[in-house]
Amino acid sequence: MKKVLTLTLLIISVVACQQKKQSKSEGPIKIVCTTGMLGDAVENIVGDKASVITLMGSGVDPHLYKATQGDLKNLSNADVIVYNGLHLEGKMGEIFEKLENRKKIIVAAGGISNNELINNTDFQGAHDPHIWFDVNLWSKAVDHISRELAAFDSSSAETYAVNTKKYVAQLAEVDKYVERSILTIDSSRRVLVTAHDAFSYFGKAYNMQVKGLQGISTASEYGLKDVSNLVDFITERKIKAVFVESSVSDRSLNAVVEGCKSRGHNLRIGGTLFSDAMGENGTVEGTYIGMVKHNVKVIVEGLQ
Repeated sequence: MKKVLTLTLLIISVVACQQKKQSKSEGPIKIVCTTGMLGDAVENIVGDKASVITLMGSGVDPHLYKATQGDLKNLSNADVIVYNGLHLEGKMGEIFEKLENRKKIIVAAGGISNNELINNTDFQGAHDPHIWFDVNLWSKAVDHISRELAAFDSSSAETYAVNTKKYVAQLAEVDKYVERSILTIDSSRRVLVTAHDAFSYFGKAYNMQVKGLQGISTASEYGLKDVSNLVDFITERKIKAVFVESSVSDRSLNAVVEGCKSRGHNLRIGGTLFSDAMGENGTVEGTYIGMVKHNVKVIVEGLQ
């Protein structure tokens, strides 16, 4: 907590010294996004009208992420900061809240109504932050970000609107693709088991049962009882495969595989899914749409 407070004060101090205001700087605006999913969305919205920096790269777990000195510099130089919200970024959320009167802050989850959010099983009264796994829901977040950017940078508002309309149309096609693909899995096999409970929005949107060994945040702990309960569930349902995540250690699910083996059930790792982070920059999976299509392909092939 002390480190977070110190970093917050450092950021505020630097920002105050630079006398940054909630107004457009000279030249293209500078936008800092926390996650790759947000960075990709913003790049699709702004095109060449703004510069975009993403703090968290491939394989990075946002639940456990700690801001670096480089992040401090980027945040202090930003005109706009875009973050997911719903406590996805852990303690960094407190930093952004402190900067609200000095920077334009956009919370992606602000575009989602409360009745569309899923309750957080780890913290009563909070919500699951993994909103990007429902493509239709994510398109609402994209539209919200676009409108906020247009309000801040009115000179580029028309470009943002055109780009957003095009991108949202692409997302609508992806949403249909996911729905069609998941329906090819027999209903009795439509169970997605992963390391942590990140796919609830995916399950709700595309009619899949979802199980995670850990809770919604990877900061939560799992124990032998959690492993045993999951082994019981998998062997009873005769589930063929479980899936590891690119930003989470596979150690926990390997324990589940071994537990099922000891019960005479041949469980395998069905593949690697991108959950809290996308693929490497420059790859297909390094885009939101590419990440979603990769995940669906792996899930379908693993469960059919």
